Amino acid sequence: MSSWEKEGEALNDEKALEVPWLDPIVVEVRRARATLLAAAGYDLERLAQRLREEQAVSGHAVVTLPP
Repeated sequence: MSSWEKEGEALNDEKALEVPWLDPIVVEVRRARATLLAAAGYDLERLAQRLREEQAVSGHAVVTLPP
């Protein structure tokens, strides 16, 4: 095994031990998703219905684009 291969293995070993970087925005979005799903009993149909109801009373215009 060459010294380059040994160095490459050492770098791979170090990389495997690193703690992955967490994007704070992704963490926040995943936390919000978990909260919404828990509130809907982890039922996607129930969650979708709740979101449609909230959308209907929000007063915001709903845009539907053609396929």
